[in-house]
Amino acid sequence: MTPPPPPPPPPLSPGPDPAVDSAADPSSGSGSLVVLFGATAGALGPDLGSDETDLILLVWQVVEPRNRQVGTLHKSLVRAEATALSPQCREASGLSADSLAQAESLDKVLQQFSQLVNRDVALLGGGSYVLCTDGQQLLRQVLHPEASRKNLVLPDTFFSFYDLRREFHLQHPTACSARDLTVATMAQDLGLETDATEDDFGVWEVKTMVAIILHLLEGPSGQLFSKPQVVKQKYETGPCSKADVVDSETVVRARGLPWQSSDQDVARFFKGLNIARGGVALCLNAQGRRNGEALIRFVDSEQRDLALQRHKHHMGIRYIEVYKATGEEFVKIAGGTSLEVARFLSREDQVILRLRGLPFSAGPTDVLGFLGPECPVTGGADGLLFVRHPDGRPTGDAFALFACEELAQAALRRHKGMLGKRYIELFRSTAAEVQQVLNRYASSPLLPTLTAPLLPIPFPLAAGTGRDCVRLRGLPYTATIEDILSFLGEAAADIRPHGVHMVLNQQGRPSGDAFIQMMSVERALAAAQRCHKKVMKERYVEVVPCSTEEMSRVLMGGTLGRSGMSPPPCKLPCLSPPTYATFQATPTLMPTETAALYPSSALLPAARVPAAPTPVAYYPGPATQLYMNYTAYYPSPPVSPTTVGYLATPPAALASTSTSVLSQSGALVRMQGVPYTAGMKDLLSVFQAYQLAPDDYTTLVPVGDPPRPVLQAPKEWVCL
Repeated sequence: MTPPPPPPPPPLSPGPDPAVDSAADPSSGSGSLVVLFGATAGALGPDLGSDETDLILLVWQVVEPRNRQVGTLHKSLVRAEATALSPQCREASGLSADSLAQAESLDKVLQQFSQLVNRDVALLGGGSYVLCTDGQQLLRQVLHPEASRKNLVLPDTFFSFYDLRREFHLQHPTACSARDLTVATMAQDLGLETDATEDDFGVWEVKTMVAIILHLLEGPSGQLFSKPQVVKQKYETGPCSKADVVDSETVVRARGLPWQSSDQDVARFFKGLNIARGGVALCLNAQGRRNGEALIRFVDSEQRDLALQRHKHHMGIRYIEVYKATGEEFVKIAGGTSLEVARFLSREDQVILRLRGLPFSAGPTDVLGFLGPECPVTGGADGLLFVRHPDGRPTGDAFALFACEELAQAALRRHKGMLGKRYIELFRSTAAEVQQVLNRYASSPLLPTLTAPLLPIPFPLAAGTGRDCVRLRGLPYTATIEDILSFLGEAAADIRPHGVHMVLNQQGRPSGDAFIQMMSVERALAAAQRCHKKVMKERYVEVVPCSTEEMSRVLMGGTLGRSGMSPPPCKLPCLSPPTYATFQATPTLMPTETAALYPSSALLPAARVPAAPTPVAYYPGPATQLYMNYTAYYPSPPVSPTTVGYLATPPAALASTSTSVLSQSGALVRMQGVPYTAGMKDLLSVFQAYQLAPDDYTTLVPVGDPPRPVLQAPKEWVCL
């Protein structure tokens, strides 16, 4: 290892400023070359930077192409935050944690680098210089990401460089691809003699790279070292059209992002790689909120391959998964067809914010007044985009453009500020999010189609204290009915018909619990003893006996823990009438007139179910509709090992009325904005003065939500 660098000499005239290094003009090719080699505490070679370890070594030497002169070779150790060295690095470098602990930090090493390079360039004739590395990993995968993590500002010279492998491949195209070249193979192809006795880590690589450069300059060098690689300093926003064709070899999917992350945060995670203009598309879920995923489009496939090496790198305390994606997926998320949106996003270098919860009567003047003069919107009213339904009704969402980050930060301080009687939420947004929100509302129908909800057969769950059921707790979320039957083994033969009940959470996803109704108490106890803490898909599952009453209460929203059983919210005195029953022993009938509203295509085929004795359609009773919206858990459709129990509406019910109720003038009323906690009595009280029969509960038909396997009151109702 070379001795510590001497103190910087007095400034040469005129002397470049170390803080503002001058890079060579890409078209001139007249600057000096700074051959740079680096290593991290982890992987080396083609995997350099893939394990997110810190830089520990920099070796460099200046080459003057015009007179074929070289400067002094310098080597500097860098102190890493985590001093543990990988076995590969320890064997190749011969370094130890003690030697790294005495080294300088990265910011001080970069300052020394700039001073020494400027001095050597001045001694060799002055002028500008450009870095030259073996491949792109050192700058794109190591220096730029680490500087971003440590909030360091790199000099301008680190944003352009020559890739020696590409320059070699330009003069020797018959060799293997540039990506597969190494310093050793390039020297071997040129027939260069290298110093095999050099064992100082990094020194041999730099000396050999200098010899390769000098050999290349002896040949026809018209195209050599004329077009350096560029690292983008800033992510550029922009729109994407549905008609755009995106190469699938340039797109990745990032998963696990914090929900509050913006496109700039995603671009910072991929710092050092060139993202295409408008190439960050944050994905939204069905409710229009971010789901923690994003699609990123890069300028070429080589950048995409480097991005895939950042799989499970960290954004803050979260690790991010990176996978391949397709161009069609990117266009589906980020593309749009609206000219209004295209004009809104045509302004470059703008920060986009999303405003949510606006009063429906709010206009541009109200929004501008809410934001205030301290954070003006770009273009005033032209910098606002209101989201509307296809019929022109406002949705309460809007997007605003701001000229710089400081103005956007000032606007974000208005988060949850009051506009009239409503508080307004402000979030960072992206061009892709604007397209997704507009596309979602543009494609939604004005009146959702009435569809028959898929509801379970209301088989009565007879109340009893006998522990003839078993509870499975800790199931994998991916477990299916078949997995449960296989898990139970021989005990599956003792399951009652329609005796498997999967417990779902409020989002309709598996909660990890299930209940099994067995033929007898003895069979339930035997199954629990045989299967308790058996493993299913690398998870052990607890199997404990329980009663039908306990199972019913959990399925209706109660909890059953080690400390005892608590009733469901719908069984509390303040929420439930005294005569409330968990399930109706006999199904409530829906009039055939109402059944005729449902198209036959939405109903399950009658061949899957037993024939109904009478031409009626089954529908949950009033008590179920009134109080199921208070539950925390919902039962899945009861199933048995051989059947899935759904009843289809008999054809006779559909053919019983010749005239649709929808054709009667004034027979249909749609209610929007109904609270999720509203029950039948609340709805009936609204129409109390309109002579609606008080006992005609079944004329209330829920619409607006897709078919779901849970019994939950929808937000919109149609009253007949």
